[in-house]
Amino acid sequence: MGRNQETFNKKEKEKNRQKKNKEKAERKEERKANSDKGKGLDDMIAYVDENGNISSTPPDLHKKKTINLEDIQIGVSRQEAGAPEEVVRKGTVTFFNESKGYGFIKDQQSQDSVFVHISGLVDSVKDGDKVTFEVEMTPKGLTARDVKKAV
Repeated sequence: MGRNQETFNKKEKEKNRQKKNKEKAERKEERKANSDKGKGLDDMIAYVDENGNISSTPPDLHKKKTINLEDIQIGVSRQEAGAPEEVVRKGTVTFFNESKGYGFIKDQQSQDSVFVHISGLVDSVKDGDKVTFEVEMTPKGLTARDVKKAV
């Protein structure tokens, strides 16, 4: 009974533990060999070339471009007033509800559906009427105003 009563399973566990410790020590040595500690600042600096690619060589100072601060635009530049659109448009009333006071006009030129409120009417309209109107941009989209029946 004085004999060591280790089982096969205990021996296997001990072998696996030693194997893991050995692998861990090897990884530690590998990290030490490949570490960036002790390198100088020059070894850690990366440069960006004129095309936006990262490189290890510094840029050529002879190719340096100077930029005036006044030339830099922040935000959206103002748009020039283009050719004014046709002020009076033609279309057909596709839907109008008199009790609720709104409807829609299908623009003849762009085939867009334009909202119309009863306050934008000059003449009373109903579904299917041919009308002329002007368009204004509101926060909710295009709205027809000065809506008149076409002759």
